[in-house]
Amino acid sequence: MAAGRLRNENSNGLCWVGGILASVLGVLILYRLVARKRRRNGRECVKRMRTAKDEESRSVNENGGGDFDVIVVGAGVAGSALAYTLGKDGRRVHVIERDLSEPDRIVGELLQPGGYLKLIELGLEDCVEKIDAQQVFGYALFKDGRNTRLSYPLEMFSSDVSGRSFHNGRFIQKMREKAATLPNVQLEQGTVTSLLEDNGTVKGIQYKTRTGQELTAYAPLTVVCDGCFSNLRRSLCDPKVDVPSCFVGLVLENCNLPYANHGHVILADPSPILFYPISSTEVRCLVDVPGQKVPSISNGEMANYLKTVVAPQVPPEILDAFVAAVDRGNMRTMPNRSMPAIPHPTPGALLMGDAFNMRHPLTGGGMTVALSDIVVLRDLLRPLRNLNDAPALCRYLESFYTLRKPVASTINTLAGALHKVFCASPDEARKEMRQACFDYLCLGGLFSTGPISLLSGLNPRPLSLVLHFFAVAIYGVGRLLLPFPSPKRIWIGFRLISGASGIIFPIIRAEGVRQMFFPATVPAYYRAPPVK
Repeated sequence: MAAGRLRNENSNGLCWVGGILASVLGVLILYRLVARKRRRNGRECVKRMRTAKDEESRSVNENGGGDFDVIVVGAGVAGSALAYTLGKDGRRVHVIERDLSEPDRIVGELLQPGGYLKLIELGLEDCVEKIDAQQVFGYALFKDGRNTRLSYPLEMFSSDVSGRSFHNGRFIQKMREKAATLPNVQLEQGTVTSLLEDNGTVKGIQYKTRTGQELTAYAPLTVVCDGCFSNLRRSLCDPKVDVPSCFVGLVLENCNLPYANHGHVILADPSPILFYPISSTEVRCLVDVPGQKVPSISNGEMANYLKTVVAPQVPPEILDAFVAAVDRGNMRTMPNRSMPAIPHPTPGALLMGDAFNMRHPLTGGGMTVALSDIVVLRDLLRPLRNLNDAPALCRYLESFYTLRKPVASTINTLAGALHKVFCASPDEARKEMRQACFDYLCLGGLFSTGPISLLSGLNPRPLSLVLHFFAVAIYGVGRLLLPFPSPKRIWIGFRLISGASGIIFPIIRAEGVRQMFFPATVPAYYRAPPVK
């Protein structure tokens, strides 16, 4: 009986312990359920907060604010220089470039002295250091066995001021690196696919990253600098692109040009040939081929053309190096484009560089125009604290198109006119104009320093250009009429003047007569910065 009572007490004790354990376990389970619910509610709360924050950020960005003041599309010469310039002024700049590896081009290798002065003004002069850049002090001109040297008028400048020639890719990489040193400048590799517009105002861009992810970026001002092949300019300008010729590019190795540290222009038949140093051991040769079709490189037609047509007109000092370069076969071609600046002022966006304005590369003026444009834009934007009023900013920046004209129109007009004059022609009047131009430059003094100062960007005066151009034409007519004029010579002289007018006046018309010669009469010239 005692044993039975003991078994009952043990059974009750076990039940009591089991009950306690069950209660504790229940409490633990309840606690875990409550904790899990709290964590879930917390995560949902954080998610709601993040979503709200993202929506707020997206709303801010779509209204033109956000993390950046300016988006720059393209990081070539214009884009890199602009990014550094605006970043140095305190702007937050987002640069998107299709390919951030070093470019390999056959143009954009000669910076005129006027462009180098702009480089100094922008604080980028050290970008031509440590890339084996060569100083250029002028040009040598060759025609029919005669030659003359045309020196830049650099007497009024310090000794470091001259032209510079270099590998284009090395120069661009130096500028990209310098822009990237600024904490408020962000360089990103990506392909911009479109501009984002809202009621006629550009708010930003849509682009693909290097991994293929599609993103959008917003800023009050988007500057399109994506080069001569721009796919964004159609909505921002009226692109009237002309391709008068193509360049065939070669590199001559370990040869000495007849005139050291000079560009060389051979007035060959059918069109000019250029030589200039791009490093201490390399010389760039650019053969101008008229029209849009060039002989095929793959089947040997190009090599045959260069050896049979071009080589006999190359100066003997560099003939062997030229033939050796042809035999190596590393030839590249590029169409030479020209396009006048015909902008469609658009709130929130601006075009610059070759995307906006191109000229024949014969005179090497493209980078000078681009750098000069950046100086003009920088000075216009400096008084503005923010860029958020897109319509007011667009109206204010209409002055940019007028203020850039003295430099841009002078270099553009000279490039187009010189290419047409320097190309051979069976027409007697064109032949006389070509010979008159060569002989005029051979006169020296004002007759050579005047035109070379225009070409170098040191004297950006359109009127001076027109005066020298028609002085060449009148000089050619005078040579025809002296000592005894004949009806045939008088007729050729008349056609010479008519041909000269037919060369230069269409270019001037495309540039804009009023903006080119009378900019002070354009209302936008006097635009004041927006009050806000």
